[in-house]
Amino acid sequence: MATWNSRGLRGSVLEELINYANQKYKDKELALIQKIPTPITPVRFDKESRHITLAYFEKKSTVDYIGAVQGIPVCFDAKECASDTFSLQNLHPHQVEFMKNFEKQNGISFLLIYYTHRQKCYYLRFSEMMKYWARMEQGGPKNFKYEELSPAFFVPAAGGIALHYLVAMQEDLKERSIR
Repeated sequence: MATWNSRGLRGSVLEELINYANQKYKDKELALIQKIPTPITPVRFDKESRHITLAYFEKKSTVDYIGAVQGIPVCFDAKECASDTFSLQNLHPHQVEFMKNFEKQNGISFLLIYYTHRQKCYYLRFSEMMKYWARMEQGGPKNFKYEELSPAFFVPAAGGIALHYLVAMQEDLKERSIR
């Protein structure tokens, strides 16, 4: 079983950037996106700082964020990647299944992948994620490369928002309406 301190603050910078964007979106009444807390069972505390130092995850999580953008249901997960190769082991089958079911309900599912060494964030559309997932299930690579990504879906900084992912989501919606 995974422990909380073994994965600790991994992705906390990305999470802060997303939370800031979500607050801006809320303030501008563009979207209401909430962070989904992962339930943990605390095991050990630091009495001086009153911080949890060891905990266990109670159950499998689904995605990191869920909400609505202009009436469109949205769910996504945030991942960090330290190289140009993103391992699909960072995704869990239960997360993929949740996102697939969310899409069946006319919601929008995606991943935000932050390439830390490049300081670039990518909006991985659900359809693109499933292409890589199916390729893996058919015996292909268990990852995808930075070079395979579409330049149109890198998340820009705009309007005072460092990760303005709604710009990439708009491109996703345009692409979906064409199909």
